[in-house]
Amino acid sequence: MSAGHVLVACDKFKGSLTADEVLAHIEQGLLRADPDREVRTVVVADGGDGTLAAAFSAGFDRVPVTVEGPTGEPVETAYAVKDGTAVVEMADACGLVRLPNRELAPLTASSRGAGQVLAAALEAGVQRIVFGVGGSASTDGGAGLLQALGARLLDAQGNEVAVGGGPLGQLARIDLDDLHPRLRDVQLTLASDVNNPLLGDQGAVAIFAPQKGADAAQQEQLEAALTTFSDLVTAAVGRDDTQRPGAGAAGGVGYAAMAALGADMRPGIELMLDLTGFDAMLPGATLVVTGEGSLDEQTLLGKAPAGVAAAARAQGIPVVAVCGRSLLTAQQAADSGIEQVYALTDLEPDPSVCMRDAGRLLTDLAERVGREHPRG
Repeated sequence: MSAGHVLVACDKFKGSLTADEVLAHIEQGLLRADPDREVRTVVVADGGDGTLAAAFSAGFDRVPVTVEGPTGEPVETAYAVKDGTAVVEMADACGLVRLPNRELAPLTASSRGAGQVLAAALEAGVQRIVFGVGGSASTDGGAGLLQALGARLLDAQGNEVAVGGGPLGQLARIDLDDLHPRLRDVQLTLASDVNNPLLGDQGAVAIFAPQKGADAAQQEQLEAALTTFSDLVTAAVGRDDTQRPGAGAAGGVGYAAMAALGADMRPGIELMLDLTGFDAMLPGATLVVTGEGSLDEQTLLGKAPAGVAAAARAQGIPVVAVCGRSLLTAQQAADSGIEQVYALTDLEPDPSVCMRDAGRLLTDLAERVGREHPRG
């Protein structure tokens, strides 16, 4: 076996292959092209669904937790823990993937379940929490998150308001005095690729609520509700964080976490690459293979392949990407540090066949990568 290895660092192919399956098929294809080649693999994620999988793959332990899903139903989720650091994934607790029958609930979906996972990690005594906030189902400003951690959100009669973004319009008072006491002792970092503010034409409602099922009238209701909510939070904490970059992440969870919980924010892919030891696997690599199900303009805004490519390019290591389909031009890919893109649709133009036979096609595609990028 000669010096130099291929490092395969991929996210899932959503709807067809898990990240671990993607890595296995790529490794198989590369070894089919050259059985003596050294291949190393690492799961990567950007803070959305798949964040826990990346942490578990990197040697974190799984701690099961039962919480409320986005519309209140019990959900079996977990957090990952290693050396005093916990990784929490909002998507797995109360994200879009947890909606019963994938039925959107723009006014009533809540972030409460994510707060319950955070509370479990706090009570376990961790010193640092990495909170991946992609893939949320709610637009509640993080109100449910705060309630799960001890905040009281009251209407004019002194009753707790119902969960979800819509009912926040009835808020009259917020009491943050009983927030979980260990929040003062823990470093809380949000992993997100979203830099939007909470309010306005680039805010959580305008940009993301339509994807969560909100029509025009519901968007107007949610914007007014988040304005009421944030005015009361501002009064409680003495600081207006509504326009802070990232406040609009996860339907406003970014805002609540930064304004009320003292969280900071880092690009999700950078944070996850650190946690999974990606940089330590780069020395000696002669090629990095990255990818996800679809390469498109969203990829360029901080998704896993773009982060992997940037880190590898900084070390002078060539990068190619594999994917189900690519909507990027060759120039867009090159500008992001990816010198060549290999798509399943290069082998099979029918998208339904690509989804059905993704594993077989990905192995064949990886064999092509191996033959076109031989050792030394």
